[in-house]
Amino acid sequence: MSTQDIKQKWMEDFEVVFGEETETKETTEFSKLLESEETKDFTEGEVYNGKVVNIGPDYTMVDIGYKQEGLVSTREFLNYDGTLKIEEGQTIEVYLDKLESAMGNLVLSKDKAEILKAWDKISEACESGTPLEGTVVAKVKGGLSVDIGVKAFLPGSQIDLRPTRYLDKYIGKRMEFKVIKFNKKRGNIVLSRRAILQEERNKMRGEILEQMQEGMIVKGVVKNITDYGAFIDLGGIDGLLHITDMSWGRVKHPSNLLNIGDEIEVKILKFDKDKERVSLGLKQVQPNPWEEAHTKYVAGKKVSGEIVSVKDYGIFIELDDGIEGLIHVSEMSWTNSIKNPAKHFTVGETVEAQVLDVDVENKRISLGLKQLQPNPWDDLEAKYPVGKKVTGKVKSIVDFGVFVDLGENVDALIHVSDLSWTKKNINVAETFKEGDEVEAAVVSLDKENQKFCLGIKQLEEDPWKKIEERLPVGTVIEAEVVRVTDFGAFVELETGIEGLVHISELSEERVEKPEEVVQKGQAVKTMVISIDKDAKKIALSMKSAANAEANGYNKAETVKSATLADKLAGFKVDGE
Repeated sequence: MSTQDIKQKWMEDFEVVFGEETETKETTEFSKLLESEETKDFTEGEVYNGKVVNIGPDYTMVDIGYKQEGLVSTREFLNYDGTLKIEEGQTIEVYLDKLESAMGNLVLSKDKAEILKAWDKISEACESGTPLEGTVVAKVKGGLSVDIGVKAFLPGSQIDLRPTRYLDKYIGKRMEFKVIKFNKKRGNIVLSRRAILQEERNKMRGEILEQMQEGMIVKGVVKNITDYGAFIDLGGIDGLLHITDMSWGRVKHPSNLLNIGDEIEVKILKFDKDKERVSLGLKQVQPNPWEEAHTKYVAGKKVSGEIVSVKDYGIFIELDDGIEGLIHVSEMSWTNSIKNPAKHFTVGETVEAQVLDVDVENKRISLGLKQLQPNPWDDLEAKYPVGKKVTGKVKSIVDFGVFVDLGENVDALIHVSDLSWTKKNINVAETFKEGDEVEAAVVSLDKENQKFCLGIKQLEEDPWKKIEERLPVGTVIEAEVVRVTDFGAFVELETGIEGLVHISELSEERVEKPEEVVQKGQAVKTMVISIDKDAKKIALSMKSAANAEANGYNKAETVKSATLADKLAGFKVDGE
């Protein structure tokens, strides 16, 4: 065999052997590779790359190379506006939650994968207090859901510095948050926006405290409303706006003027830097209506306004914002017929009045209602001259007399002192009844002071007017004792007219006790020794009468009180 033949045979043998070996090797390696992929170790709790195979309304199918595809809730791929973040064929990272669920499928989670991926960053942010940016994606029970790369929970109490009712307005907003709590095992993350706002507030607080001065006008937000005022957030420090500094006018309650959240301009009235107390004024940034009150409201001007308050002593009328006038009860009627304003006026009613007086310094305006009405007193003076006899009915009874209705707008008063010339301590309620018809005489009519007085006793002549003619000094009169006192005895000389026999005039002898000498009802002879018409007092003497008779004054006839009016012709002690 030639060398060429040997070489050819060797090459054929080599090719056969080489070919067999090559085929065997490829088959073995492919089998090993296939066996390796099929038996690849998938561990629950790990993150794997997967390919989006199909997107359904409830679940999305993802292939991670396992013997079957896994399912991820489609909700995990939605933006806050409901749009999808992924598309079919896209490679994503997913968390292997379960190799086999109760339904036999592979359970995957995109959210948990992102949580694990971002956990180191979130953990560091929580420990260091570094803010994280996120987007509010949905409203959930108790607060909001925020996307910071993973879903996190923002409690309602941590949204703002003040309680917030309407959470929908935050959806879609991108803001900074602080991580205040997290649980790696459960994948829970709790955020706070309030913590960041509080830090900003504290920073601003320091700046504001340095810049704040009394008299400054600043902007603030109504933070809280109370019965006595409102607290205004000045951007780091709260100030008190007292109800008296809210308006130049009357404020029934701060809530009628302000609402929580309102942005207003206020003036700093007082500022205590050490105690960080600020007193604010709202009305001080507005013109003071009283500065022009002296020219706008002059005496005699007719004005109108709404009743804002009704008191026992009158009603307050709002003439303008911050300007009120008082109609005193005495200025409501010419006849003073209005005693209780609450029975005639109500809050909210509009009335017309006349300006009587303006006191700008004390911020007072006096108004009158009756000045716009005819004055009934104008015609009374001519109609009822003093002394005129009138007839009327008792309208009301008071302790000091009775009011009589004469058919006019004005009632006349009969004072208890004008009932009788002689009777004292008259009980008006026992003497008169409402509706009784009485006759009287006009005593006085004072238009200026609005007093109309009548008298019953004036229908007769005053018995004291000519008393000295009927009972001249020296007259001896026999009369009855009506009262005995420690200082003497009272004797009735005429009906209603009494005289006093002083204890020293009872007898020539010293008298210690008047009742030992005279008794009530006893008829005694006395002599008139003095008369005081103005004081309506007559002094009598029993011992002088006794001396006159003893000395033989036979011409002096003793006058008996019962016939006194017929027998008083000039009887003197000395006689004639």
